[in-house]
Amino acid sequence: MDSDQDRAPHKDNRTEKNRVVIFDTTLRDGEQCPGATMTFEEKLEVAELLDEMGVDVIEAGFPIASQGDFESVQEIARRAKNAVICGLSRAQFKDIDRCAEAIKAAPRGRIHTFIGTSPLHRKYQMGIEREKVLELVTASVTRARSYTDDVEWSAMDATRTEKDFLCACVEAAIKAGATTVNIPDTVGYATPEEFAALMRMVLERVPNSDKAVFSTHCHNDLGLAVANSLAGLGAGARQVECAINGLGERAGNAALEEIVMAIKTRGDVMPFWTGIDTTLLTRASKLVARVTAFPVQYNKAIVGRNAFAHESGIHQDGVLKHAETFEIMTPESVGLKESSLVMGKHSGRHAFREKLKDLGYELGDNALEDAFVRFKALADRKKHIYDEDIEALVDQEIASAHDRIKVVALTVIAGTGGPQKATITLDVDGRHHTHESTGDGPVDAIFKAIKAIVPHEARLPLYQVQAVTEGTDAQAEVSVRLEADGKTVTGRGSDTDTLVASARAYVSALNKLLARDARRKPETMLAS
Repeated sequence: MDSDQDRAPHKDNRTEKNRVVIFDTTLRDGEQCPGATMTFEEKLEVAELLDEMGVDVIEAGFPIASQGDFESVQEIARRAKNAVICGLSRAQFKDIDRCAEAIKAAPRGRIHTFIGTSPLHRKYQMGIEREKVLELVTASVTRARSYTDDVEWSAMDATRTEKDFLCACVEAAIKAGATTVNIPDTVGYATPEEFAALMRMVLERVPNSDKAVFSTHCHNDLGLAVANSLAGLGAGARQVECAINGLGERAGNAALEEIVMAIKTRGDVMPFWTGIDTTLLTRASKLVARVTAFPVQYNKAIVGRNAFAHESGIHQDGVLKHAETFEIMTPESVGLKESSLVMGKHSGRHAFREKLKDLGYELGDNALEDAFVRFKALADRKKHIYDEDIEALVDQEIASAHDRIKVVALTVIAGTGGPQKATITLDVDGRHHTHESTGDGPVDAIFKAIKAIVPHEARLPLYQVQAVTEGTDAQAEVSVRLEADGKTVTGRGSDTDTLVASARAYVSALNKLLARDARRKPETMLAS
């Protein structure tokens, strides 16, 4: 059986004709996923890794949406080294002008403008006729082209648009100067056969289709986003719009890691190639999971915890004899390293630093020292330290580095014989505040105590606990989702004590709520 490296197109056959442009929309469509909002610093961290791993186009945000979005796109553009930095805009001049300003500093910038083309979108979303849509297509692309030579145009809800009208819109966009044309399955409605036929039809019927690169942007409402994207490539598209971990609106987007590894592993039936360094896929997945507080499902393809795990005796026997009996790609090809028990309470700073590098972390001296102190404390409580334990510990340290509210101490009284009581001390901008509350269970008491110190009206739609590793001494990883003023944020916390992890997760989410408005001072919210 051929390995994934053997199946990929030989380097001598890697031409621009069969090269697939990877367009990542984690920072734009991915961040629109409810609860996945990232801070300014987190967006920069994700963008830096996407650039490093070889993503061709980074859709950094929707500049007109907010001042924060504009500033993050602008800073990502300033820091870009290799990737094209793209901003999204509606078919409105104010959107396009704002987008152009945001990407101006990028060595290579792209404006991505879109408009709904389906009957449903024309009638109910915009209330305009076909003629007006065509007029806006030409006007928006022309405006965008006045700022940059790299303009992408998208037909929102293309898969439910009349074929003749879709072709007319595509032709108009290319004539106005669009260099990339996106045919999105915006609502995840198409099947692979339908999507391939649609892409092929547009390429064949639009007379100037050879003047642009065609792109896919498939949503996963029916679980077909990756399949549809690959079908689009087979029909002639050469750009795929996708997101790390499949993050995105509703059921998400096509998962970047699945697209890239499908192409790399099955080069025999998909003679394409990408510029992605696949050994960074696992690192990227973990980073996005951390900053969005959206855990990756265990059986997720490529980057899930069980993606290279074998429990069946037959499978284990086969893998031990020859890995390719049950593994179609190597764990190393996606940057996965086997968990080990090497680290312990006798490990020093140098070994700890090297372990972090091995796991894909680069920490400054102060952050390293803080993480090392927490590692030593964990080692005193846990018999075995797994790589996953260290990752959870460091992720917690990184996530809370800029937090203005931190958990200092927690004492909980729980059980069947009396009231559930929690006493918590929080550090709020350098000042310690302590409060004691009772509640319907220890977690409820903890959250009430936090709310008493920092009053707020946020609702708690999600509280979730999962173990980081095995055993009764495993670290608990808690996810807390808070919702306020129509906005949703998610915080995560980890500790061998589930209640401590719960407090950290709640405070993490609360910090994200406060960070949305830099002018809002936690001190002014403190209870008297």
